[in-house]
Amino acid sequence: MTGTAEAPAGRPGRSKDLNLFWLTWPIFLEISLFMMMGSADTLMLSAVSDDAVSAVGVANQFVFIAILIMEVVANGAAIVVAQYLGARRPEEAAKIAGLAITLNLGLGLAVSAAFLGFGDSLLRAANLHGAVLADAQTYLGIVGGWLVLQALINTMAGLVRTYGFTRESMFVTLGMNVLHVALNYALIFGHWGAPELGVAGAAISTVISRGAAVLVFFWLLYRVMEVRIRLRDYVTMSKAYLSSILKLGVPSGLEQVTYHACQSVFLYYVTFLGAAELASRQYATNITAYIFLFCAALGMGTAIVVGRLVGAGRQEDAYGRVWRSLKWGLAVTMLVCAVVVAFRGSIAGLFTDDAAIVALVSQVILVSLLLEPGRCFNLILINALRAAGDAKITVYMGFVSMVGISLPLGYYLTFEAGLGLVGVFLAIAADEWIRGIAMWFRWRSRAWEGKALVAPPVPEAGQAATV
Repeated sequence: MTGTAEAPAGRPGRSKDLNLFWLTWPIFLEISLFMMMGSADTLMLSAVSDDAVSAVGVANQFVFIAILIMEVVANGAAIVVAQYLGARRPEEAAKIAGLAITLNLGLGLAVSAAFLGFGDSLLRAANLHGAVLADAQTYLGIVGGWLVLQALINTMAGLVRTYGFTRESMFVTLGMNVLHVALNYALIFGHWGAPELGVAGAAISTVISRGAAVLVFFWLLYRVMEVRIRLRDYVTMSKAYLSSILKLGVPSGLEQVTYHACQSVFLYYVTFLGAAELASRQYATNITAYIFLFCAALGMGTAIVVGRLVGAGRQEDAYGRVWRSLKWGLAVTMLVCAVVVAFRGSIAGLFTDDAAIVALVSQVILVSLLLEPGRCFNLILINALRAAGDAKITVYMGFVSMVGISLPLGYYLTFEAGLGLVGVFLAIAADEWIRGIAMWFRWRSRAWEGKALVAPPVPEAGQAATV
């Protein structure tokens, strides 16, 4: 898997030349660490009870949607900054970065306040009762109330990666995860002289580790920028920059929020199936997340490269780069999927010793053979379309497929056809394939060309444009 430029050899304070392999492997490890943090919560809480796992799973569904709302600014800013760096305009890239941090700080504070005020109502509306409801209220009150920290992490980590320093971002995430697991061990079970807090301990651990990451990311961002953010950049509200951020960020955010809102509806379906199905869904989601891990990283790395190439006016290179990424993504995804399916029973047994839950999780994992190739199309092609400036099509197609097709199909398969939890995952697979095929035709049509936000640089005499 090769990129379109030399391997990165940059130093702090300068954006790196971009090679897709050197961009992607740290992103892969970083996403792995984020997923491992969620799996650590699930694995440790499974020692407390299956109800605790279900409670945190439901609470995190709302947390994920809120994080996606806050990524409107983070995603938009990363794409705009990538295009400005490709066009060799680092001063303006720094101004956009400062504006993005301020915007997401304000948005994060608003989201945190909303969870503190309305979190209980959301959980009751999700059809939770008894111990599951109580644990979910505890977790959401703590994690949701401090979600502003994740808003800042999203923005600064995205900017650091856009400048080409994906390895440095990965190291920060590694440190955050090590701290999180250590605090989980202490606060969930009461080790090292700490109180035994159960679900509350997992929530407090999440907040402390995110707070530490915010401080490190802020320091790191100033180290990697070619032109650094000035104090006035944080408070200067440029209409032109704000418009560019929102032009790409809002469609990206709406598409992702629609996806996870539909996942919340599917979760609502599952609450009517029973406690075993609810726990099985959480375990299956944690396990299958590792199947599409490589594609998620490859999609993010490809987006960074495409944004730079489009900003530099190299649409032909961007076009070919995406097809090569898609081939690699499909090949690796199917290989990992085959391994997980082969050992699905043993993997499910790591989370629970309930035979009925292990059997149900194993059935759901089988559906991954159908679901994951379609998801791979979307993770790579949707990211590429956004990076090229063609973000609206992903929203329109997402609404048609997810809301118009997947939700009613899921209801039919789950309840009318009697497939239960398996029916939910089959409906998700149908959506992934419908959108994936649509995005394939969109990229192939090259309708995204001409949607760049910035004019490409004029090469100096005897030089070609570089990324």
